[in-house]
Amino acid sequence: MKKSFLNSALIFMTVLCCVLVLSTVLYVFIQIQPVSKNPEGKRFEVPSGTSVHSVSKKLKDENLIKNQRIFYYAARYPFFKLLITGDNSAFVLKSGVYKISENMTICQIFSILSSGQQEYIRVSFPEGLTISKIGQRLEESGVCSLSDFKKAVTDKDLLNRFGIKADNFEGFLFPDTYFFNPSMEGKDVVVQMVENFFNNIKKIEGYSELSDDKLLYYVTLASIIEREYRIDEEAPLIASVFKNRLAKNIGLYSCATIEYIITEIQNRPHPDVITYADLAIDSPYNTYKWAGLTPGPISNPGEVALNAALNSAKTNYYFFRLVDANAGRHVFTKDFSTHISEGYISNTKKNGR
Repeated sequence: MKKSFLNSALIFMTVLCCVLVLSTVLYVFIQIQPVSKNPEGKRFEVPSGTSVHSVSKKLKDENLIKNQRIFYYAARYPFFKLLITGDNSAFVLKSGVYKISENMTICQIFSILSSGQQEYIRVSFPEGLTISKIGQRLEESGVCSLSDFKKAVTDKDLLNRFGIKADNFEGFLFPDTYFFNPSMEGKDVVVQMVENFFNNIKKIEGYSELSDDKLLYYVTLASIIEREYRIDEEAPLIASVFKNRLAKNIGLYSCATIEYIITEIQNRPHPDVITYADLAIDSPYNTYKWAGLTPGPISNPGEVALNAALNSAKTNYYFFRLVDANAGRHVFTKDFSTHISEGYISNTKKNGR
């Protein structure tokens, strides 16, 4: 009788243990499954120095995992991780910004957070944008704040590091498509764009031999050309007009410099038409009032304008004007009488076209 009771008790305990084990396994299995079928990715940031406990709590708070403790134990203890994922290697949490969705399992989230393969922000800057326009795009894209970027572009130590003899990096932020990390420091963004500038001018004949002063001179000239040309093949012709006028100490008479004063110095909306009152603005950037180049670049030129500035066409043109706004075609002339007989279209080139 006693033996029968012991056997029954043993069977009961065995069954109970099996039930408990199976229940636990089933519970854990359910808890490591996706929260939902929603495939939409959420931005998930892991700052440097963040603990596994903080990450597990944040994942639960953002409804990306079902169970905070299971994630934490699996991340901390290789044996527990082996039971869940089949991999007993130590979990190494890497800082960064990731994209995680509710339809991911804990195993998939482990893989992402230990991969270091971050989410990048793609931002494109067309030729001719100014510092302020670039900064606005960066802020709108979540790369860095406009104020931090503007502070970085006037950083004297950074300017000296690149040998740029100007008050800011206007002209040296190369137009291109970039892949940035979210929430970057303005300095890091500037360095990336300026390094890209110097890498690209190596491809243009003559730039490698320029002194720092000459580089600033030609970048300034290129920045004005950038805001004037609309058809690539006309850029060297426009450059020749400016060079011919500079050689004779004649004002450049560039509407682009007036636009720069209005939008970047006076912070007014971009004009559709340049008025006589605009041409009379008292500013060293007004090339209708003063001969020579502007004190610094007025935009960030691309390869076409940079090449045209240094390797311009050889002409005897002193004037050009827009005659076909749709095609962006200009007519080039040697004298003023022919220039005014060609007709005139006053529409300005929008910043960033």
